[in-house]
Amino acid sequence: MLTKLEQAKEEWGGTLSIIDNWLEARQECVVLYCQLAGLPPYQTSERSLPEQKKITKFCQLLLDYASTGHFEVYEQIIAQCKLDGVENLKIAQELYSRITTTTDTALNFNDKYAENASDKALLDFDKDLSELGQIMEGRFEREDQLLEVVHLHHTLA
Repeated sequence: MLTKLEQAKEEWGGTLSIIDNWLEARQECVVLYCQLAGLPPYQTSERSLPEQKKITKFCQLLLDYASTGHFEVYEQIIAQCKLDGVENLKIAQELYSRITTTTDTALNFNDKYAENASDKALLDFDKDLSELGQIMEGRFEREDQLLEVVHLHHTLA
């Protein structure tokens, strides 16, 4: 996830400050995800659940990231694609529709873990975090494709 994020930042960074900020927020989310999941370089020798404070922070970052995408970035991209032609708009709308299906997973994760998750809920934490990671990785790929639709049109035009 981090490697793909760096590629996205290199390719689309500097084009619009909103996209730069959004990609920075994605990076914060991915780093905190890796910490929660104990992925390299954040693995520890002992297995334990992360502190609730860290889980809550991750949930806040995740929702902020998703909200910025939905209410700021995607709207601008769709608006630009409308100007670029029917084919670009069609591609962008299809990608957007596939991205929005991932939002429910993020919202459900937030609802379950953001504030004082129950001991019963925490039994599922690793499984739910792993599922969320897979869903979000797919979302990031589609978001990058959405950025590519706009970027390609403007570099070829």
